[in-house]
Amino acid sequence: MAKIGLLFAGQGAQYPGMGRDFYEQNDAAQKVFQIADQQRPGTSAQCFAGTKEELSVTANTQPCVFAVDLAIAEALAFAGIKAEAVAGFSLGELAALTYAGAFSAEEGFRLVQKRAQLMQKAAEAHPGQMAAVLKLPAETVEAICREVGDVYPVNYNCPGQIAVAGAAEKMTAFTEKVKAARGRAVVLPVSGGFHSPFMKTAAEGFAAELVQVDMKAPTIRVYANQTAQPYPEGEAMKQTLAAQIESPVLWQKTLENMMESGIDTMIEVGPGKTLFGFVQRLAPDFAVYHCDTMESLQVIISQL
Repeated sequence: MAKIGLLFAGQGAQYPGMGRDFYEQNDAAQKVFQIADQQRPGTSAQCFAGTKEELSVTANTQPCVFAVDLAIAEALAFAGIKAEAVAGFSLGELAALTYAGAFSAEEGFRLVQKRAQLMQKAAEAHPGQMAAVLKLPAETVEAICREVGDVYPVNYNCPGQIAVAGAAEKMTAFTEKVKAARGRAVVLPVSGGFHSPFMKTAAEGFAAELVQVDMKAPTIRVYANQTAQPYPEGEAMKQTLAAQIESPVLWQKTLENMMESGIDTMIEVGPGKTLFGFVQRLAPDFAVYHCDTMESLQVIISQL
């Protein structure tokens, strides 16, 4: 029997039409979209028919990707494929926690809207950009960040790939230094400098919001972006979730820890296959799938 870990996609993976076939063909997924529309009218329509530009606005991206992530995870559960552990990339961590029972679906949708609003506001107050740096070790990227200033390593994705967030006016100088070091920088389709000091006010605002929330202990292990370890107990859960907004995502270490714990199969749920690719880069022979269409769901069912 496979020991399955689900990986919940994050912001940047969105695309027009995401999740439509699940809504049309899967009752469990459709129920999640219906809850999303009750909490935030028009969410499903935005997922299925929104433009690329519309979906790239943080206040839209986060609730839409959250809905697709959770809908696909529930579709897998309905098919009998359930996880022993989960992790979510950035925004995906909130979906992972909801799947694991820390919040009801309704509370999760309410929180993701608040998170998105706070991060959008912080991004507007402190304009920033993000870029993925390829072909350089993390230590080199960190050194370039220090040299340029106001640019921060924020997503430790997999061997040879780390994302940075920085002030818009510093990114040209940063990318030139990356090129001089024989690396490559690719600007990401996000609207702010996430997981960096640019998000301090958003993290503080989300922490204040969580004070009023009944956050339950997850029923399965949820690995935290901030620590790459399973979520702590008690009030520290809320502190960890709020701090995640302004802290680097330790994704490679998270994957390594999940593998070391005995997870032998991973499934990315949500739009795209970015996290699927990170696992392949880290461990080429590891059993990993991505599930963002009903066709891919049928493949996973047939093999697991």
